[in-house]
Amino acid sequence: MTPNNKPHNTYLSKSLFLRGLQCYKSLYLDRRRPELRGEISYAQERLFEMGKEVGKYAQRLFPGGVFIPFEEIPLSEQIIQTTDEIKKGTSTLYEPAFSYNNVFIKVDILHKGKNGWEIYEVKSATEIKDIYIGDVAVQYYVLKGTGLPISRAYLVYINNQYVRYGEIEVDKLFIIEDITEAIEQKQGFIEEEIQKMREVLKGDIPIIDIGRHCHEPYDCDFIGFCWQHVPEDSVFELKGRGANGYELYKQGIIHLKDVPQELLSNSQKIHVEGTLEKKDFINREAVKEFLESLWYPLCFLDFETFNISIPLFDGTRPYQQIPYQYSLYCKDNESSELRHYEYLAKAEVDPRKELIEKLLKEISENACVVVYNKSFEIGVLKNLGGWFPEHKKKIDNIINNIIDLMSPFQRKDIYLWQMRGSYSIKAALPLLVPELSYKDMNIKDGEMAMNAYFAMTKSHDPAEIEKNRNALLEYCKLDTFGMVKMVERMRGL
Repeated sequence: MTPNNKPHNTYLSKSLFLRGLQCYKSLYLDRRRPELRGEISYAQERLFEMGKEVGKYAQRLFPGGVFIPFEEIPLSEQIIQTTDEIKKGTSTLYEPAFSYNNVFIKVDILHKGKNGWEIYEVKSATEIKDIYIGDVAVQYYVLKGTGLPISRAYLVYINNQYVRYGEIEVDKLFIIEDITEAIEQKQGFIEEEIQKMREVLKGDIPIIDIGRHCHEPYDCDFIGFCWQHVPEDSVFELKGRGANGYELYKQGIIHLKDVPQELLSNSQKIHVEGTLEKKDFINREAVKEFLESLWYPLCFLDFETFNISIPLFDGTRPYQQIPYQYSLYCKDNESSELRHYEYLAKAEVDPRKELIEKLLKEISENACVVVYNKSFEIGVLKNLGGWFPEHKKKIDNIINNIIDLMSPFQRKDIYLWQMRGSYSIKAALPLLVPELSYKDMNIKDGEMAMNAYFAMTKSHDPAEIEKNRNALLEYCKLDTFGMVKMVERMRGL
């Protein structure tokens, strides 16, 4: 939103300033060509919501403050309300608004200490990043410019070693770090950057090529526009060791067909040759060796988890993976019936104990347990073993018997050229088992699954709850049934 009394092409907000630090072209497009913006992803929406929740918890560090509303309220009114509260002697403000030199900012928490006002910038991250210094430095620049005496500036971020027991202890949930010296040193840089950004906004679209800055420190929402010249079979498909897409692009190499062979790793050579010649690669001996590593009873397991900044349950830490669902297929021997088991937590219930006790009853002792990406499933099981030490021996036994179905695809023992360098189950399953696909599913990936789970837990509409529940069960079931069918097809090879 641009204030009516501010020139369109020179106005900056804190978020615009940070966008400009990442890329002047992104700043220009945001102000002058916003229609070129891409859609906000599920992951970005989740980060935004998580940030709001973390901000509310951080306000408890300074209780009794006054909140300055900002939704559907003009910026000028926000500034007036902030000024009025300061004049009244209010010592703590949440989301106060300020403007100086046509730069508008809001502060997460502004608190009046013994020696002057203190800035507290709240982040849902677990460490300090360079971009956060610029974030606070521009706030400091504006506040100093308004004449407000600022004594200190702090970053407030998540302590991922905090373990919840009972009510959230905000003084332990957060780490507060003094960054005053760092942001004071940035003030000359901030002033220079503001001037540079204003010059950018007055001119034509900046000529800035694509690069790592498109994704760092944040994914830019104009990637679809700026990357439209990149062909489908580009060097950016290359993964792992060997040639790097960005380095090749800098040398003027953009298409896979133009990459010198000597720069490619063996895995990348398979990818490039497969793509260019539409050729599949199958190392039958390696596939046979993998299949011979399996045994009966044979199980196929997949967990769905959530990880959030504010731990929900006793004994859990911020961002710890909490399983709320699994799907399990089991077969006692080659000729026996395939059995399916599943679990999906009910709303507002700690699912961990019920989930692990049910799972341990369903997996036979010493069964071979096939998963896709074992590091994830093993991590979930280790957490469960830590939470429930009485079951640790059985859980460790499952961990020791895990076989990773991802391995032959990761090693490119099986590589189908349409996989385009990926070895995820989402890429491999529809190609190896064409009758199975995520394309028409209501839930297509783990991020969507987590969002559906939270929507289900917060809803009071029985129809919506049932719809999300069925979609979650269908999605998780496809992951495990897909593994069953993949192994069957591999045997056919």
